Amino acid sequence: MYAKFCDVGSAQKVFDTMPHRDSVTWNSMINCYLQNGYLEEALEKLKDMYLLGFAAKPELLASVVSNCGREMGSWVGRQIHGLVIVDDRIEKSVFLSTAFVDFYFKCNDSSVALRVFDGMEVKNEVSWTAIISGCTANQDYDVAIACLRAMQANGFKPNRVTLIAVLPACAHVKHGKEIHGYGFRHGFESSHSFSSALINMYCHYGESLHLAELIFEGSCFRDVVLWSSIIGSYSRRGDSYKALTLFSKMLAEETKPNSVTLLAVISACINFSSLKHGCAVHGYILKLGFIFITSVGNALINMYAKCGCLDGSRKTFLEMPSRDSVSWSTLISAYGLHGCGEQALQVFYEMKERGVKLDAIMLVAVLSACNHAGLVREGEFLFKQASADSEIPLTIEHYACMIDLLGRSGKLQDALQILRTMPMKPSARIWSSLVSSCKLHGRFDIAEMLAPQLIRSEPNNAANYTLLNMICAERGHWLGIEQVTETMKLQRLKKCYGFSRIEAGY
Repeated sequence: MYAKFCDVGSAQKVFDTMPHRDSVTWNSMINCYLQNGYLEEALEKLKDMYLLGFAAKPELLASVVSNCGREMGSWVGRQIHGLVIVDDRIEKSVFLSTAFVDFYFKCNDSSVALRVFDGMEVKNEVSWTAIISGCTANQDYDVAIACLRAMQANGFKPNRVTLIAVLPACAHVKHGKEIHGYGFRHGFESSHSFSSALINMYCHYGESLHLAELIFEGSCFRDVVLWSSIIGSYSRRGDSYKALTLFSKMLAEETKPNSVTLLAVISACINFSSLKHGCAVHGYILKLGFIFITSVGNALINMYAKCGCLDGSRKTFLEMPSRDSVSWSTLISAYGLHGCGEQALQVFYEMKERGVKLDAIMLVAVLSACNHAGLVREGEFLFKQASADSEIPLTIEHYACMIDLLGRSGKLQDALQILRTMPMKPSARIWSSLVSSCKLHGRFDIAEMLAPQLIRSEPNNAANYTLLNMICAERGHWLGIEQVTETMKLQRLKKCYGFSRIEAGY
């Protein structure tokens, strides 16, 4: 009773004053801790329970393992798994085994999850759904589809949750349509969550957007989840006009948006480069009080920066009631995007003074700001500091920023030195930035040396061939230009045009 009233203190007092405790008593107390979010206390009680010779129920252990997968390292869940294997008193239930499958997937250990599943003597719809969902979450899409077929071959019918789990794994529209047809035949069309999953799946493919609209228009009851799904799908596809039109329609039908909806709408304003629409959405967010949600505030900072209003980014940041590391990173990136490197560094050092811990994303933001503003000395100092700090693992993005910064400033030998010593394979972006820097500073000898690496890194990118053409032209290698042009024709490569958009009179 006290557990259901969220009164853990009173439950603990009753537990402590009981003259005799049995297995049910201990299980109830541990469940009380778990239900109210006290995982460490639950684990301590579980330890005490075993020291006194009591065994936990499989349902309780499944609940503990589920919480370990979300909040703690994998070692606790693995210890409990070992305990279940060696303790004959614990009933080996399908519910507990399914919890272990889900746990190992959450710990990114797919091989062990599959071994646990294969070792299960009894399987049901829930365990099959867990394995399909785990494979999908880890992007093992072929395995997920194969598991769905195996599930049906073993005589189990996929339920609504199974279909929702497998829809993101549909690598081809054909599979998605098959699952849609199966769901329609079994009456899952009326489920909002299934409709949302279908909309997301169809919006993933440009030629199937009309099917997503048909599902949406055919829904009898459109809740905020369904609206958010269709708006978010169009926003991700880059069709900002349609996303904003749907948002207006949603408001006209008096459906209140949530933070997920507003994040999708803000993203649409960014893609549309529309400060007018962005300001209108900001006003609506203030009216509803969503500015108190940190992720929404962070999105607004980014929106103002991408739409050309740096002052809007700064004011939004200052007005936010709570900030996280993403807030600081986004503001630093905003200053960097507008070439205000000095201000970006000021924000960076202010952040450090306030005790906000530097992470990998923040380091990318400040290095990019130095790159945009040409602050070579400051960028080198920060990169060396980060290299000496083992707490921040340097990724390929950090090396790309540093190589581009050195290359743009003419320090090509230093850039090449970093290229030679970096612990990972250079990306296409690194080769492209280096070749561009060589062209910028007239070092066509180095550019020609690096050109084959650039082409090999992205053989189907027409922009790389165009860059190589320009270098050959500068060197007067007309035969080289003919060879590059012929290669592009053979591979049917065409350089995409770039477009810019501005809002006039705003």
